[in-house]
Amino acid sequence: MYFEYGEKEISYLKGKDQKLKEVIEQIGPIKRTVDTDLFSSIVHHIIGQQISTKAQETIWKRTLERVGEVNAENICRMDIEQLQSLGISFRKAEYIADFAKKVSDGSFDLENIRNLSDEDAIRSLSSLKGIGVWTAEMLLLFCLQRPNVFSYDDLAIRRGLRMVYHHRKIDRELFEKYRRRFTPYCSVASLYFWAVSGGAIPGMRDYAPAKGKRKY
Repeated sequence: MYFEYGEKEISYLKGKDQKLKEVIEQIGPIKRTVDTDLFSSIVHHIIGQQISTKAQETIWKRTLERVGEVNAENICRMDIEQLQSLGISFRKAEYIADFAKKVSDGSFDLENIRNLSDEDAIRSLSSLKGIGVWTAEMLLLFCLQRPNVFSYDDLAIRRGLRMVYHHRKIDRELFEKYRRRFTPYCSVASLYFWAVSGGAIPGMRDYAPAKGKRKY
């Protein structure tokens, strides 16, 4: 399953920004997979923190083979050592076990997240151990498919903005200017800035100053 968007979102963004219009036309449609199961998405994101995508998918595959359906009931049957045996670090295993316990005993209402505004959902999710604001934002986009996610904490999005608009630096004030421009379809804009950052358009470069370069 892919993040859903169509002509409505594309037409809006192209009408708002000429440079983004050119990017969209060069790259074409983007297919980014989503996982609509919020519990498994949270576990998947915790596993993936600070490791490579390849390592994350290896551990995730092992988790699915050992656990079966990744839900609170099945995770609660495992202790920390069993979670670690999947290749998960001790701290992440603690986060996952704590999350599963809170969902299982009802102290965290996971399904209610779907009913909250973006701001309240981020606040609630980031109250969980191991979930920061950036991870909460990614869950909103790649699980709940919220249409207006634009994460300042995402380095690749800021890199994409520098590449498209030839900025040397993207500070919060400039970032918010772009957020206002792309609202209410920031999530689709995010997909394109990620693609640009990843090299989707040959010849585009990052205009950030080289590290260690002296300023005069």
